[in-house]
Amino acid sequence: MSIFCCTRDVTGSDSMNSKLIPCSYVLSMLLWSAAAFGQTAAAPATQVGAQYLAQTSVASAAAPQGAAVSYASVSQVNGLLSQLEATSKAAQDDLTKLRIEKWKTDGSTKKQTLTNVDSIQRNLQTALPEIIGQLRNSPEDLSATFKLYRNLDALYDVMGSVAESAGAFGPKDDFQSLSNELSSFEGTRRQLAERLANLAASKEQEIARLRTDLKTAQAISATPPKKTVVDDNEPPKKPVKKKPATRKPATTAPATTPGQNPPAQQPKQ
Repeated sequence: MSIFCCTRDVTGSDSMNSKLIPCSYVLSMLLWSAAAFGQTAAAPATQVGAQYLAQTSVASAAAPQGAAVSYASVSQVNGLLSQLEATSKAAQDDLTKLRIEKWKTDGSTKKQTLTNVDSIQRNLQTALPEIIGQLRNSPEDLSATFKLYRNLDALYDVMGSVAESAGAFGPKDDFQSLSNELSSFEGTRRQLAERLANLAASKEQEIARLRTDLKTAQAISATPPKKTVVDDNEPPKKPVKKKPATRKPATTAPATTPGQNPPAQQPKQ
């Protein structure tokens, strides 16, 4: 399927390593999209992309709010999305200026190109802005990030076909303009792939940490508490009475021994 061709660059060479996106995450997203795209696996890349653009629909519900996002992550997303919005506007202007009816080619090619241009324009004006809004609201949402990646992948395929036809049958300036926008889309797609890989790795680390914390909590809760056994048949213990403190006898004068003179008494005044 063309929407998962993360190993192709602008020239079609295999320069983008497929390891950018962890296999576990890609497999889960493949299963998620199999029902909608399973029958198009053998179709040409451009046809698949055109079908995707034609049936693209975005949920109107607001994206869920997640945990706090770092300033660096938000800045990266905002820069990427701002660049994408500028490229989208330029691409719409370039597509509007095309005069496909004047191209030197057969009617079937003109009709197919007009259909592709119409699909691209509707996607850039409706679907893409809403996906961008979802990702801007939740910068580290894996689903929204992957949705934007898929959309750019489909746009790249269909717009690449239009640019190729413009180069073959239209003015050189049209081909050059479309090629510039196509390169910009590809650059954004690469950045999204790298960000998606980093987010997936971060989520996997977070899941591993949560699993460790859960196991620790379960181990603590599994420890049996200390029990205190109370025998109801045992008679209650009598309170122990404290003995009164004994007072020491008063100090008396030392007794005299035989042969010892008693102490002299002081004469009365």
